[in-house]
Amino acid sequence: MTLRLGDIAPDFTQQSSEGEIRFHEWAGDHWVVLFSHPADFTPVCTTELGKTAKLKDEFAKRNVKALAISVDPVESHLKWIADINDTQETTVNFPILADADRKVSELYDLIHPNASTTATVRSVFIIDPARKIRLTLTYPASTGRNFNEILRVIDSLQLTEYHKVATPADWEHGDDVVIVPSLTDEAEIAQRFPKGYRAVRPYLRLTPQPNL
Repeated sequence: MTLRLGDIAPDFTQQSSEGEIRFHEWAGDHWVVLFSHPADFTPVCTTELGKTAKLKDEFAKRNVKALAISVDPVESHLKWIADINDTQETTVNFPILADADRKVSELYDLIHPNASTTATVRSVFIIDPARKIRLTLTYPASTGRNFNEILRVIDSLQLTEYHKVATPADWEHGDDVVIVPSLTDEAEIAQRFPKGYRAVRPYLRLTPQPNL
């Protein structure tokens, strides 16, 4: 199954390190970062889950829930969590789906045979409160994710969801943003962007970031 941006994230019921997860019900009115791992007790994944745990407050202030997945069973996850907590000096505070039957992995196309016929790839899905997929990223097993980039994308998605702006290359929270080209009414522009804007070209208008 190929999932594209704007698709509704497939619902599922699956066991996890924190009990049964009914995905859409569990997500509620939150944004979700769903991210997969090749296997338990692997070095890169251990650092990633530790980093996710340390970002709990950053995710919370963005109304985001984190949900990890691999094809190992619950018993393995629980033992691995103890290792993560110890080696990464944190406490895992989010569930890890135990997808031993590959039900969720197949729904989200997480097993790529040319990479591995058994392990899930290192994918990320950012899903909004309407259950729509807003971002997908897939990394090779050897490369750990950049969680600063994941937070940056969430900031951009949430900003552009509620304001008629887009974020330019290398944008960080607080930088100028771009007024979308479809917005041409000067009265509306003045109302939306009281700090004004700078027109580099008619189609490239920069304005201070509105408040989230």
